Amino acid sequence: MNTAEPLLSASPADAVLNALPHPVIVVSADGKVTDANVAAESFFEVSISHLRRHLLRDLVPFGSPLLTLIEQVRARGAAVNEYKVDLGTPRNPGDRLVDLYVAPLPEQPDHVVVMLQRTIADKMDRQLTHRGAARSVIALAAMLAHEIKNPLSGIRGAAQLLEQSVEDEDRTLTRLICDEADRIVKLVDRMEVFGDERPVEREPINIHVVLDHVKRLAQSGVARHIKFVDDYDPSLPPVLGNRDQLIQVFLNLVKNAAEAIGDGTGGGEIVLSTAFRPGVRLSLPGAKTRISLPLEICVKDNGPGVPDELMPHLFDPFVTTKPTGSGLGLALVAKIIGDHGGIIECESQPRRTIFRVLMPVYTGRDAEPDGAAQSRGDH
Repeated sequence: MNTAEPLLSASPADAVLNALPHPVIVVSADGKVTDANVAAESFFEVSISHLRRHLLRDLVPFGSPLLTLIEQVRARGAAVNEYKVDLGTPRNPGDRLVDLYVAPLPEQPDHVVVMLQRTIADKMDRQLTHRGAARSVIALAAMLAHEIKNPLSGIRGAAQLLEQSVEDEDRTLTRLICDEADRIVKLVDRMEVFGDERPVEREPINIHVVLDHVKRLAQSGVARHIKFVDDYDPSLPPVLGNRDQLIQVFLNLVKNAAEAIGDGTGGGEIVLSTAFRPGVRLSLPGAKTRISLPLEICVKDNGPGVPDELMPHLFDPFVTTKPTGSGLGLALVAKIIGDHGGIIECESQPRRTIFRVLMPVYTGRDAEPDGAAQSRGDH
């Protein structure tokens, strides 16, 4: 492949573009590719000189959303995002699900810059897998509740009877039996939450009220030694949700952040932030429309981060790094967010871990979260 003419190779800033792992191309007013970085050459599997001889529509699938997005950017003069777009063609087959970022190029009217990346699309796929794992736990929880809790009551009762007739040195063992039976019952009680499929009462919720309540709870308990920073978008519209469940979600995330920071680190900080991201849309299996998820709520901490080997399974049941943890907290968080029509993901590196929740907007037109109608409004 000839890379003798990389994207705008004259300055250090242009060299940075060529160092980016994400493909970047510039498209002219007549639809031609005028520039591209090295990653774009690799993605399309052709050289920059070959790219410049073609219209973009010759390089992407027929009727690709990318072409529509470019027209939107030209008409609006503002950047647009689109997630989970398939750019696979007979020339370039295989897994080519990407996220698109399209923005105007101020220096050249009617030119737009397009960046492709895979990260969010992959995370959305994993989130759907997390929901499947939570549904598997539902069946397991129902079985455990019936098959385990009843025998445990008998075991505990027998241990209490024995405790009245044994010597003092043996009461430690009967006490141990009772304590372990209680511990297993508590675990099963937590798992039963997964099997609760009853409709939940929902109403328009100001997520900032929820976050402020969670912060007050945490500051009086597990996070009393940690600094909190608020970074709210005050114009954020409401979400259709259940206040108690959303408190449970974000209290769990804040508690995990506080425990990750620890007591003796000093300088521990948790940032609660909200933002409106109108370009975020998710394609669900079997759905013909993309669901709009513009509400972004983040819980960030400066703890040591999540181990790399744990990241792909972070929201799976029974996955935990805590010596006494059950591994059900984040699985339950993922279930609740999924029940609200949203997704949750995590980005982590040392001193910077972000749990990002994306939620639909409550429109007021009906009792359901914003879906296809909002998605159509984004086009």
